[in-house]
Amino acid sequence: MKFRFSTDIKVLLERLAEHPLTLEDILSETSERGFSLVIFLLTLPFLFPMPPGLTTILGVGSLLLGLQMAGGMRQPWLPKKVGQFVFPQGFVLQLLKNLQKVTVILEKIAHPRLPKLADNPYIWRFNGICIAWLVVLLMLPIPLTNPIPTIPILLLAVATLESDGLLMCFSYGLTLVISLFFGFIFYALWQAPALLPSIFK
Repeated sequence: MKFRFSTDIKVLLERLAEHPLTLEDILSETSERGFSLVIFLLTLPFLFPMPPGLTTILGVGSLLLGLQMAGGMRQPWLPKKVGQFVFPQGFVLQLLKNLQKVTVILEKIAHPRLPKLADNPYIWRFNGICIAWLVVLLMLPIPLTNPIPTIPILLLAVATLESDGLLMCFSYGLTLVISLFFGFIFYALWQAPALLPSIFK
């Protein structure tokens, strides 16, 4: 069974491969679903090797959209510098090549469940808070940690798109575990500050 989120993402990437679209164009076409779709699109690359210079623009875009969700906004907005971003064509083709590996897993675990929870406007805000927090962790210059916060961001984006309250609950638990993991890293660095130059480089 093809879920709407995987179809939407595939169509978006195919369009981007054929004709460059700005993030602003995508948001204007997807409306409220644009929050989760674009967050998914901006976060997905962090699972794979990326060209230099993309991490900041992708992270800032995801962070701004997460904060807008946290504020209860239903119409996404990005500042001009971020909104005019266009994915490099070669990178889009790489994402398309790897997309099936991600969506085949997500389609197995995402289903419309616990609608009273999933469709609650306060849960929408809480999802935004979690996404924004995870993006902050994602953007930290700690080597080899990018996929760790990326996974719950993708899960929350898909859970929001598919109204899956159970997957949201799982993502909240994963967010807590990851927060504790990064807290442990910060505590270890605080105890051994001499390690800072070798890690944050």
